[in-house]
Amino acid sequence: IARELEMFGPEFAVPEETELEIQPSELSVDTAPKAGGNFCGKKSKVVAKTGNKKYQFQIMQDQGMSNAEIAKFADAEHWLQYYPPIAIDDLKAMGFKIDWRRAFLTTDHNPYYDSFAQWQFNRLRDMDKIKFGNRYTIWSAKDGQPCMDHDRQSGEGVDVQKYTCIKMQVLNWSEAAQAVIADILELKGKNVFMVAATLRPETMYGQTNCFVGTKLTYGFFQSSMSDEVYVITERAARNMAFQGLSPANGQVVQLGTISGQDIVGTKVNAPLSHYTDGVFMLPMDNVLATKGTGVVTSVPSDSPDDFATLRDLKKKAEFYGIQPEWVSGFEPVPVISTPAYGEMIASALCEELKINSQKNRDQLAAAKDIAYKEGFYNGIMSVGEFQGQTVQEAKPRVHEQLLASGD
Repeated sequence: IARELEMFGPEFAVPEETELEIQPSELSVDTAPKAGGNFCGKKSKVVAKTGNKKYQFQIMQDQGMSNAEIAKFADAEHWLQYYPPIAIDDLKAMGFKIDWRRAFLTTDHNPYYDSFAQWQFNRLRDMDKIKFGNRYTIWSAKDGQPCMDHDRQSGEGVDVQKYTCIKMQVLNWSEAAQAVIADILELKGKNVFMVAATLRPETMYGQTNCFVGTKLTYGFFQSSMSDEVYVITERAARNMAFQGLSPANGQVVQLGTISGQDIVGTKVNAPLSHYTDGVFMLPMDNVLATKGTGVVTSVPSDSPDDFATLRDLKKKAEFYGIQPEWVSGFEPVPVISTPAYGEMIASALCEELKINSQKNRDQLAAAKDIAYKEGFYNGIMSVGEFQGQTVQEAKPRVHEQLLASGD
């Protein structure tokens, strides 16, 4: 309410272009039941609770409150004074027999209960049962606090996703990129890294190249290290700013922008890769700005998407606007061996499912699901320091190895 008062004033006058009702279809997640699963309605919890209204004051207006009364809710204490009596009246009307003499508030509004809660937590801390610190959560930058599932206007069911970010230092810029960075004086003397996000750090031994979306815009973002700059999407930079990876918590410092098309042809160092002299940044059709960092590592021995895309680029280099030498000689490297598909699970699945191009999205989605499950549950590492270990054992160890090396 405090924010809505700032936005619209005490009369809650919403500009016509802003006054939009939320449709259930915009908030709900596809909940069609899977085999053996339970059916869930498409109406989201937010829609069920708000009646399609966009702002909190609109919900309260529907409850019959005046604008003057609604404005009082900018003070958190007013909620405690207003709603408990209404809840009690409703429970009495329903016929509940409750001894209301024993009712009390469980917030710091009640100093007696608050002192008990403080004593309890101090006692647990003294016993080393609880600690104070940071944890990963869905965070509202606007409110400066965690945003739990029921508090969100959209995105119900979304949870924290753990990625391993791979720092790929730029060795040589493409000609198009050189023209762009020449005008960004803040980059002089800085080490620039393409930062890719991966869910499979154990496969980094098999990197043959790295992908960007040619239609995406990337930014040069100052990292927490004064001499390091990251090339990622603006969305990724916002997320990383709250994880100790920017100059100050929540601070995004953008030094410039560059298109994905201009990045293509840039040569970067790929940590752990068999190709120690560097790999090239190449175009990919389906890179999303809303996923990861917008920079995608390529391991064609284990990823059907990567295998299909690299094969397309080799066959039609001119069509995709790349130089043949950017893909020539970069062959898939065996990383994980599985009982069902051997050491080249991506190529085996592409042949089995008759995948001829990166545009065969449905078959690639099915192949990806098979490859990830087969590799994680049955895979054995074929290379690297953890050769011979299961993927489940090696995955966290490779993650820690990359963190320790600073890569």
